[in-house]
Amino acid sequence: MKKKKVHVIPHTHWDREWYFNTSRSTIYLLKHIKEVLNVLENDEKFKTYILDAQTSLVEDYLEYYPEDKERIQNLVKDERLFIGPWYTQTDQLVISQESIVRNLLYGIDKANEFGHSFNVGYVPDAFGQGGNMPQVYNSFGINTAVFWRGVADTTFDDTQFIWKGTDGSQVVTNIMRNGYHYGGEHGIPEDDSEMMEYINNFIGKLDKESNTNHIYFPYGHDQAPIRENLPELVDKFNSIDSEREYVMGNPESFFTELVDDYNSKLKSFSGELTQAKHSRVHKSIFSTRADMKQLNNKIENYLVNVLEPVLVIADSLGIEYPHAQVEKIWKLMFENVAHDSIGGCNSDSTNRDILHRYKVAEDLATNLLELTMRTISNKINFDHDLNIISFNPLPYDYEGIVEIEAYVPSLDFTLFNSKTGKEQDYVIEEAQELTEYVLNQTIQVDPSKDIYIPDKVYKVKLKAYLEDLLALGYQTFHIEPAKKHNETNHYKEDNGSTIENEKYHIKLRDDNTLTITDKATDTVYEKQMVFIDSGDDGDSYNYSPPKNDLLISSENSKRIDSNVYKNQLNQRLEYTFVMDVPYDLEERAKGEITSKLPVKASIDLEKGSEIIKFNIEVDNNVLSHKLSVQFDSDIASNFSYADQLFGPIRRPVYLEEEEVWVEEEWDEKPIAIEPMQSYVALSSDSEVFSVLTEGVREYEIVGENYSTIQLTLFRTFGYMGKKDLLYRPGRASGETIVETPDAQLLGKINCDFGIYINSQKGFNDINMSNISKEYLTDIPTYQNSDFLNGRMIFSQKREEKNLPEVYNLANFDVGNLGVSAIKASEKNSDYLIRVYNPYYDKSVEIPESFKNGSALELDETTEIDFPDKLGHNKFITIKVNK
Repeated sequence: MKKKKVHVIPHTHWDREWYFNTSRSTIYLLKHIKEVLNVLENDEKFKTYILDAQTSLVEDYLEYYPEDKERIQNLVKDERLFIGPWYTQTDQLVISQESIVRNLLYGIDKANEFGHSFNVGYVPDAFGQGGNMPQVYNSFGINTAVFWRGVADTTFDDTQFIWKGTDGSQVVTNIMRNGYHYGGEHGIPEDDSEMMEYINNFIGKLDKESNTNHIYFPYGHDQAPIRENLPELVDKFNSIDSEREYVMGNPESFFTELVDDYNSKLKSFSGELTQAKHSRVHKSIFSTRADMKQLNNKIENYLVNVLEPVLVIADSLGIEYPHAQVEKIWKLMFENVAHDSIGGCNSDSTNRDILHRYKVAEDLATNLLELTMRTISNKINFDHDLNIISFNPLPYDYEGIVEIEAYVPSLDFTLFNSKTGKEQDYVIEEAQELTEYVLNQTIQVDPSKDIYIPDKVYKVKLKAYLEDLLALGYQTFHIEPAKKHNETNHYKEDNGSTIENEKYHIKLRDDNTLTITDKATDTVYEKQMVFIDSGDDGDSYNYSPPKNDLLISSENSKRIDSNVYKNQLNQRLEYTFVMDVPYDLEERAKGEITSKLPVKASIDLEKGSEIIKFNIEVDNNVLSHKLSVQFDSDIASNFSYADQLFGPIRRPVYLEEEEVWVEEEWDEKPIAIEPMQSYVALSSDSEVFSVLTEGVREYEIVGENYSTIQLTLFRTFGYMGKKDLLYRPGRASGETIVETPDAQLLGKINCDFGIYINSQKGFNDINMSNISKEYLTDIPTYQNSDFLNGRMIFSQKREEKNLPEVYNLANFDVGNLGVSAIKASEKNSDYLIRVYNPYYDKSVEIPESFKNGSALELDETTEIDFPDKLGHNKFITIKVNK
């Protein structure tokens, strides 16, 4: 009988930050990599070492030791030191699909620059595996994967198997059911008398779990030092254990042998992997540190939906695409998307570092966009003094409400479309007189040239209804001061309690709930937007209800005020109420209520919009609680739909494992608190009710008939780790002595979300991906006026006025496709558009207009045959012919 082969895989799992911050991790990393280089160079028997599949670690090291670059290149090229395919070890469930794709794109490219990219989907510690990751891996030429968390042996007991993605793609997989730290935290004894016991206990356990003759034995742990004499210990294993063969290996060689011997014999397991029997997946970490989650989501959307398409527009006009700046912004984001970092399960000190990186990334992105729009506008040959340029980052023409910031000489003015001369409707949202501040900073580059200087300057924020915004282009508008007061450009206060537009009618009830009517069918949805405050006895990893909870509903709260503001473009309902709540968990357990939680709700119905927009401001002054908002769809459901990577996923609203998890000794209670990218929906054959979010990407379906969508707004807690939670019994996941007062989120918290209802069509007849993308895409604008050229925004040199007032790069017939990205290639001067199937169970045809280009894999290099259709969760990257 053939011996079982134990592949001893030396590695380290390197958290760039956790309860320690990045600075501490970096200092130790420098020492670690230096030691690894020395061992590999001086001991040929120490064949390989896995540097946690993170290219960023090498970049961090070379910042301090650039003289070691050639040493690293030699070891990487010889496939002894493995780096990549990731830039950083990313989360897969609350990070956008483009963030994951770019993480691999940059990680693989940088690793290949050193000589070789580790060609395995190596994810030792992510809190669950995304359902479409096999397809993402395949598109980068990766056909194997190693991970730890997500599969219970009561569901599927094989450790080596074929993992099928939700689209049907496959990777040969090894699950480290006992964790990446299995060997390292239980170090191999060097005393011969103890080694056989170690083999029987630790190797024997792996042997029993393995369903093939190949055993994956990871040897390392968090920030693990290299075990210099590991080759000698492996030799000892072979001399002592006659039943098995031991080799110093790596995942690439492991899979080569596994596939050769067993590929046709391996069983399959499909989809998203988030079962927490053997390893916690921290199912509710999606809402930990809501402030950081909100920033991540805002910046991701800004980068992909706004900045990159506008940079493509600029590049087509001869303004070079700033690859280096974009890469820097993405890398800052990648540093924040590692499982601990984006999870927020860190010390307060570490989380402040993360928030700072978000600030830098956001500042770089917004300033890069501002400069790009300004450079274009300075080249346009204008006929007016007060010009507004609106850029359309969408691949199709757009007409609708656009938010504009401008400096105007009067609060009574007219906004014109410069192409058609047609007046555009607008409403002033905010206004501030800034004459002295603005005009004192004006710089005339050419003093001999007269420029327009207004007598007064007001900074205004507008909502304007703009027409003729051509796809991937810009349109100019201009402002002319009005001769008389125009009341239609302002809000009128209404004493009523209702607002409406073409699609919806909304009424505020005495119990603080809303009644929403879909005018298309006169379908009425009662008791909408109920806020629920509950206790949170959890920590930075898990929400967990207190043993004695007290639920507070906004239906019983005191209304402070309510106001309705109406204009031809927008109707707004604002109201404030105060929820009487316990101050902390101790009061909650006693049923005491001593504190007040003020909540201000603002609901906007814009002209022509199918989305109801909500902004909620909470003055949080209490501890350890969770605030959610509920919308009752009146659709009794067994399943919810939400967007995952490149399309929707259908999840059960209740997990059967909840009934057996205690008996089966799961590490964590299975709960149907789920992640999303941007939306969650309940649907019947002829009706859809969906919630879209700009903030926390976490939902749960609740209610007697599972008809209510509950969106988490935020949760707060006071410790990094706690023991013996109701939802997570036993040991703490984090450090119990680390207090996290910042995680109580005291102060003002703003939450934005939207509602889309269709009472005539089911989910499979609606392109929810494009609906949510438009909701999450700001149409950027820029004002070009000579009096603004100055210290406030830096003065600029004169440009040749050679651009037209209207420009359109391309118009794509996206049809029923979802649009993931529009960007410039990292490899050449090509423009790329990435599209996917946004429906759950039907194929989508690719319009003929796309087939004039070339179809590429995610690596932006490998050409593939153009498919006629995209199936469930399928995507394609298209090189656009200029």
